[in-house]
Amino acid sequence: MTAATTAAARPARRRPAAQAPASRTTDRFQVKREAILAAAAEEFNRHGMKGVTLAGVAERVGLHKASVGYYHRRKEDLAADCMLQAVAAMQEVVKAALAEPTPERRIRAFLRGEAALLADIATGRRGALVSFNEIRALATPQVDQVVAAYNTLFRSLRQCWPSAGWTQAQRNARTHLLLALANIMRTWIDRYEPHDYLRAADALAELLIGGLAADPRRWQAQPGPQLQAAPAEGTEVREAFLRAATALINEQGFRGASVDAISARLHLTKGSFYHHHASKDELVAQCFERSFGVIRQTQLQAMAQTASGWERLVASSCALVRFQLSEAGPLLRSSARSVLAEGARHDPIQRGNQLTERFGLFIVDGMREGAIRPVDASLAAQQVAGMVNAASSLRTWVAGIGMDDAVPLYAQPLFTGILAPPEH
Repeated sequence: MTAATTAAARPARRRPAAQAPASRTTDRFQVKREAILAAAAEEFNRHGMKGVTLAGVAERVGLHKASVGYYHRRKEDLAADCMLQAVAAMQEVVKAALAEPTPERRIRAFLRGEAALLADIATGRRGALVSFNEIRALATPQVDQVVAAYNTLFRSLRQCWPSAGWTQAQRNARTHLLLALANIMRTWIDRYEPHDYLRAADALAELLIGGLAADPRRWQAQPGPQLQAAPAEGTEVREAFLRAATALINEQGFRGASVDAISARLHLTKGSFYHHHASKDELVAQCFERSFGVIRQTQLQAMAQTASGWERLVASSCALVRFQLSEAGPLLRSSARSVLAEGARHDPIQRGNQLTERFGLFIVDGMREGAIRPVDASLAAQQVAGMVNAASSLRTWVAGIGMDDAVPLYAQPLFTGILAPPEH
């Protein structure tokens, strides 16, 4: 066989140079896409869905709007892609945590993994991730895709708990509590330097696993009075508007809570809406004021009717959880602040922080009395407020849960330990 024949018989080799341009193009596409998603995540976190434009995102990354449109034709597509990226990042954290051999180690690893993710963002080792505040603000079909991914994340995290001896409702309620508290970590962890984020996560894990109570038996022995949280008195129509608007904003975001939808839920006309409210923005501000009023009055009621920090904390937080599932509820979720104009956000943020710190004062009193374990009172107060806030969506995750079920299934684990054997 000649050399020419041999050469002809050999299969032709692909030239590496022929692949290089395609590879470089793919890499450039991915790098640019990641830059757009990071910039968009920061914009959505800062301005909310309502305040973000494709042009604004393009400007942040030094592109023309048309260039961003090449990757995402509409703002809703971009928001959905950001949320799917955030879900995928948290799913990786859960996957690593589930490799641990015990429920306690899984929960500790999950919280440390979330803190490590936030530290990477804070130090610029990775781009920003969007919060999940406005999943419901997406329209179909984007919302269906994101909700499906988030549901998968929830089911994965639920594997942290033992299956034997636990009902589905018990596992779902505690998974919702853990995931909600992990999601709000980004709202308080920047009080620490990124180098200390893992230590903060360890402190949170210790708080959740050990519970707030110095002796869990105190939950039954000294529960405090059963308070009745309620909104301030007002006209029946005004209260109905605020209640309907609050529920719709929590369920569907600012966009879903349209004037038409609010009016239709109450079987009233749009004219009736505008008779009571100058604009939807004004309505959102009033919904916040109503919710803050309920929290404040419940806390003050607890202070007037109890003699200890432990009882104040238990009575007020449990009353607010029950309120969330009552006919008068829910409270407006704190994430709704993003739908307000930026200049209008300061007061709701300040009011929310003040009411959270009052929980912290109850915790300090409880530690002084020996009823609450030595904990970072400010950190613990954030978890109590976060637990109350996330109770508004309990029915989404725990089918059929009612007011009487919410406290033992959902609130109690924060006080007696998130892994404490459930009561049957």
